[in-house]
Amino acid sequence: MESYQALRTHIHNEGIIIKKKTFKREEFLKVANTLDTNIYFIESESVRVFFIENLEEHTLYFGHSNSIITALDSFLSNRKTALEIQALKKTEVGYLTKKEFLDFVNSKPVYLKLWNEVLKEIIIHQLDREKDLLIPSTEQRYQRVLKRKPELFQEIPHKYIASYLRMAPETLSRIKKS
Repeated sequence: MESYQALRTHIHNEGIIIKKKTFKREEFLKVANTLDTNIYFIESESVRVFFIENLEEHTLYFGHSNSIITALDSFLSNRKTALEIQALKKTEVGYLTKKEFLDFVNSKPVYLKLWNEVLKEIIIHQLDREKDLLIPSTEQRYQRVLKRKPELFQEIPHKYIASYLRMAPETLSRIKKS
């Protein structure tokens, strides 16, 4: 995400104070049914964004070092969300409130343009994700994600990748072995 990196560099260069917080392994940055419009900058390690339905967890996406993460629906609508954001390991983040972030983004046209590029990248990622979910073959889903985001398989525990790929952990193990 080149646009994200550029946006983040401008935030630092402008001296915008980003609050810092460290989350323990499996600690939640955000819990369901709350309003949290903070925008998080992952400094180290990784998080997962998921929701629970019928006692089953469904992983939507991951945030890892040098990425941006938020409960986008809550951020955009100012409403509570069913999404949860959880640290997968001890994770350090910087964050800004929505107001702080939008004041910064709207302060110069170049920043607004970069934010629009970040949103475009997020939308494209979501479209790829939707395609992944519609493919009935577990092997094809695995290959698509492996090709697009090989770093996931180095950083993220396989049980969460299996959830992301909409398959059982055992199925993921079998596919990886073949």
